[in-house]
Amino acid sequence: MLLNRLVQAIPIMILATFLVFSLLQLVPGDIAITIAGENASEERIEQIREQYGLNQPFLVQYGNWLLNAVQGDFGESLLSGEPVLDTIARVFPNTLFIVVYGVLLSVIVGVPLGILASSRPNSRLDGTIMGVSSLGVAVPNFWLGMVLVSVFALGWNWFPATGFTAPSESLSSAIWFATLPAIALCTNGVAEVTRQLRSSLVEIHGSQYVRTLHAKGLSPAVILWKHGLKNVSVNLLTVISLLFNKALAATVVVETVFAIPGMGNTIVKAVLESDFPVVQGAVLAMVVTVILVNLLTDLLYTVLDPRIKQV
Repeated sequence: MLLNRLVQAIPIMILATFLVFSLLQLVPGDIAITIAGENASEERIEQIREQYGLNQPFLVQYGNWLLNAVQGDFGESLLSGEPVLDTIARVFPNTLFIVVYGVLLSVIVGVPLGILASSRPNSRLDGTIMGVSSLGVAVPNFWLGMVLVSVFALGWNWFPATGFTAPSESLSSAIWFATLPAIALCTNGVAEVTRQLRSSLVEIHGSQYVRTLHAKGLSPAVILWKHGLKNVSVNLLTVISLLFNKALAATVVVETVFAIPGMGNTIVKAVLESDFPVVQGAVLAMVVTVILVNLLTDLLYTVLDPRIKQV
């Protein structure tokens, strides 16, 4: 049942936020000095620590944050004073847009390549597609992002090098700004979709079931669309779900390369500035998003294959 999955997700969220809170304590620097200013007196610095609870034991600080978070209060940025929820509401849609765009590109490009490779297994065409796919898996997102900026933004001026337009303001402009970041995110995804789909279709094409369909006179196109892709749909959905989660994590570096005001860029800046409430709230939002995507995937499993039941 979905209710059981939601209950099981609670410890995961608590563990994730606890680990992040713990790691933040290792970040060098003193946020109290940052807030008060380097020339502030020791008395003023101690006042800042007391005001924000920075002088309390680690577990007390985390417990207070968790108690407030359960009540829907994620606190305020220690530097800007903006409520953390407002920060997340402003930047998270940008990240989701880029991630969804990247995943769609992965499917749009990867599915045809996987079908093409599976149609002639062990051929030169198959070897070429698989070789390029292996290269796509190995290419780092941040390196590809810098190459894309150098060639298509600074060199040819086809796309902007930095910045972003929210989809709510202009969808066409948002797509234009998000194209290069989405390509940087989707390269690994295209490779994964191609490799997984090719492997699954080759296995199905070699099965007795498909050979029987060929013997009955069904065309290869009908076998592919009515039987092949239908049988691999659950596996493909699993790959897409994993790609979404990986792309969401990869935005931390991609948004930094393209200077996009999204969750990844916000987390990086907050970590560097030791802005703990912003980091905690942003990480929790991303963890919740991953959990919701996994729940949606479980629901779609039952739609694609009714034999799969929720447990």
